[in-house]
Amino acid sequence: MTADDQPAEIPIPLDRPTSARAYGWMLGGKDHYEIDRASVLDMHQGFPECVDIARQNREFLYRAVRYLVRDAGVRQFIDLGCGLPTNNNVHQVAQQFAPDVRVVYVDIDPIVLAHGRAFLADDERATVITADMREPETILEHPDTRRLIDFSEPVAVLFLSIGHHLQDTDDLGQGPRHALRHIIDDLAVSGSYLAMSQVVNDDPVEGAKMSERLNGWGIPWQTRTPAEVDAFFDGLEPLEPGLVNLKDWRPDPDQPALDPVPPDLYRYVGTTETNTSVYEYGGVLRKP
Repeated sequence: MTADDQPAEIPIPLDRPTSARAYGWMLGGKDHYEIDRASVLDMHQGFPECVDIARQNREFLYRAVRYLVRDAGVRQFIDLGCGLPTNNNVHQVAQQFAPDVRVVYVDIDPIVLAHGRAFLADDERATVITADMREPETILEHPDTRRLIDFSEPVAVLFLSIGHHLQDTDDLGQGPRHALRHIIDDLAVSGSYLAMSQVVNDDPVEGAKMSERLNGWGIPWQTRTPAEVDAFFDGLEPLEPGLVNLKDWRPDPDQPALDPVPPDLYRYVGTTETNTSVYEYGGVLRKP
């Protein structure tokens, strides 16, 4: 790390939940507060699938990164909305298969930067920067991005469990398509990849209820249908099996396990086996 590694007083919001801390709790992480846990428990009252979905997304991260490094030969990643460090982070998975992989983590939550600084202090090939994914130009101008990412070579851009935070009505930036596509379309060379996932609901009415509940907690959210998500990624080539429920994307029962589920969420584990309309949807796409 270089540009963002100077000591600083970082204001941590404690009066509202953040998606990074809430997501981290569902993965078994320790960096969360009462308000984050309350928002997760409230969400499960209406949508009990959430803990399964969060964990299925994290398991997908391992399989996608493994493929991109081991099989596709990618050696550089930009991870948008990376969240808090946990087990099997992108650089840790990638560097198992190629120690020279470089990773730029990006998140807007100040607590992610605070923990990322310590976590990556001794790794010159990985860094975390504070920037808003809705403004990709700012990410690209960051000195650490320029230091680690060479756009004359293939790059993998990750939007994992992030698309639902990009609202059509948001007035910052140029809209969700620009946030999702600017780097891969305008800078990445042919043979680059975009890995993505987003919570979807096959029922638009129920999806709107989910969005309303999360926005009520101050977390920007827009649940889409799979078809609405597909429309963002026209022109890119989905790898087999395409964009699907993440638990069906090249499942591997022998991949590393996640940290244990928090006891308060035990009762929701397995809900996606019977509740099938809400799920994390995504896959890996190649730029032709």
